[in-house]
Amino acid sequence: MNPNLERTIQPDGHLHGVIVACQDQAGRWLLIRRSATVPGPLRVCFPGGGINGEETQTEAVVREMREELAAEVLPVRCVWHHRFEERAITLWGWLAKLHSVTLSPDPDEVDEILWLTAHEAINHPDVLPHTDEFIAALQQVSPFFFKVSNLTWRELIENRSGRLARRI
Repeated sequence: MNPNLERTIQPDGHLHGVIVACQDQAGRWLLIRRSATVPGPLRVCFPGGGINGEETQTEAVVREMREELAAEVLPVRCVWHHRFEERAITLWGWLAKLHSVTLSPDPDEVDEILWLTAHEAINHPDVLPHTDEFIAALQQVSPFFFKVSNLTWRELIENRSGRLARRI
């Protein structure tokens, strides 16, 4: 996030943001380990951030990927939405096509780039909450892009949480 831009609280009283899912040819998802100086320090998540001013979701997807990873993406589709009541944050999860071959993380925001399978992502010990819900939404909307070794989707979610997660 550009520190010169003020975060915009939307009319619903929430900060709105986007997270972005890009997949490589092997079926792995692009996640990041956040830097130690941002909220949720050193946690693993999909890249993304707040929507600034009158910016659209797609503009925020493109900007955040440029800022965090110097990456060029094409937003494909919004597949997920979550409203955090306890933190006054609303997130939209986007599927995007990654056009950049090389990624260059901004050390102020990103500590590490990770390419993880869905199973590895939702079972990572440092993953942020609700990542499994976003991955479930990605799988429902775009199963062609989604690859999970020999596990069924039900087995994958039950393995993560010990119960079947809510489908989006």
